[in-house]
Amino acid sequence: MAGENVTTVDLSELPLPRLTQIKQELDTQVEIFGSSLQQLKIAQKKYGDSKECVERMQNMKEGNSLLVPLTDSMYVPGELDETKKVLIDIGTGYYVEKEIPDAIDYFKRKVKFVTTQIEKVQQIMKDKLIAREVVIETMESKIQATLAAQQASVAAAKS
Repeated sequence: MAGENVTTVDLSELPLPRLTQIKQELDTQVEIFGSSLQQLKIAQKKYGDSKECVERMQNMKEGNSLLVPLTDSMYVPGELDETKKVLIDIGTGYYVEKEIPDAIDYFKRKVKFVTTQIEKVQQIMKDKLIAREVVIETMESKIQATLAAQQASVAAAKS
């Protein structure tokens, strides 16, 4: 956003249809940021859960039986073959073999990164909601002013 020209507009000078359009745009943006926030929280939980699983592996011994997840809801029985290293899915079908402490550190960093992104999105969402409220208040005052003007003209016509 560096180098971007910012223009300030007095909302009270805008016509009601333009204010309605701005409100709809803000509603859409809030919805998009809300969806992004949900996805980030899901990712944060998955990374946290993965870190906990790797931490639990530190205490396991080779040959221990366990359930291996194939999907979120399907598990198959397995036997622990390696207790010093794990395979980590780093995205787009790529896996990396890491020592247990390195894997724990990886997941800690991922949780921290996603948490930072969540905080940024929450702040943006908060700002959008505040802007939306300001637009709504401006719309309401314009509607009230229009109604008052109509009532005054009707009263003047009756006199």
